[in-house]
Amino acid sequence: MIALIQRVSRANVSSDGRGLGEIGQGTLALIGVSRDDDRAAADRLLERVLAYRIFPDGEGRMNRSLRETGGGLLLVPQFTLAADTHKGTRAGFSTAAAPEVARELFGYLLERAVSAHSPVACGEFGADMRVELVNDGPVTFWLET
Repeated sequence: MIALIQRVSRANVSSDGRGLGEIGQGTLALIGVSRDDDRAAADRLLERVLAYRIFPDGEGRMNRSLRETGGGLLLVPQFTLAADTHKGTRAGFSTAAAPEVARELFGYLLERAVSAHSPVACGEFGADMRVELVNDGPVTFWLET
C-alpha cells in the first residue's frame, strides 16, 4: 500500500458539492492500493502514518508524530498512486488492485484508523472528489509497505 502524506494546517474533501470530510491541523493521506496488498500491509501503513515524525518539536525539528500531536487524519482513496509510470507518457494500472479489493482494503484501513486515532475523516472510494488543503511547510512524504 502507498500513502502520500502531507502535513496540513487544514484539509477537506468533497464530491458533487457535498462535504465528505475535513480536518484542521494534521495529516492528509492519499491512499493507493497495489495488486499484492493485504490487510497486513494496511496495518503496517497505518502504523507508519500515525507514527511518522512530520510535526515540529519545541526546537522546530520534525520529531513529533500525528499520534503525539493528536491532529486530524484525512484518508482519501487515490487509485492513481498505484499506477505504473516507469515508461511512456501514459500511466498503466496493471499494478493497481482490482476495485473490489482496493475498496475492501481502504475500508479496512479506515476502520482501523478510527479505532486507533481521533479525529479521522475520509473521502469516498470511487467518487470524483475535490481535495483542498493547506500544506504546512510544505511537508510531503511517500510511504510504502
